[in-house]
Amino acid sequence: MLKHALAALILISAFHVAPARAQDAAAPFDGDLQRLAEILGTLHYLRGICGSNEGAKWRNEMQALIDAETPSGDRRARMIAGFNRGYNGFQQTYRTCTPAATVAIRRYIEEGSKISRDLTARYAN
Repeated sequence: MLKHALAALILISAFHVAPARAQDAAAPFDGDLQRLAEILGTLHYLRGICGSNEGAKWRNEMQALIDAETPSGDRRARMIAGFNRGYNGFQQTYRTCTPAATVAIRRYIEEGSKISRDLTARYAN
């Protein structure tokens, strides 16, 4: 459980990586943010079917990411599409919690944590 809390904390730290930008220009880390959004969507679905009782935790993390980054137009749409892609992709594959779903959760938390650490190391002030 501590590992999951630590991973969530690392994910949250990535939300404060980039300052708000007035323009809709692509940032060098947009690919990482889109992947992080997809991971959050995946976790929102998988943790829900695996009885984590986290409610909207991962959706709220996604909202915090959008609020911190304040993307507009296409950037915002791509981030939201990434979240939905992660959610829908696993919704089509898993109907119940399985050992494979549990392994996927662990791997996605690890990947999301790595992305968050890398973004923070590269772009945080």
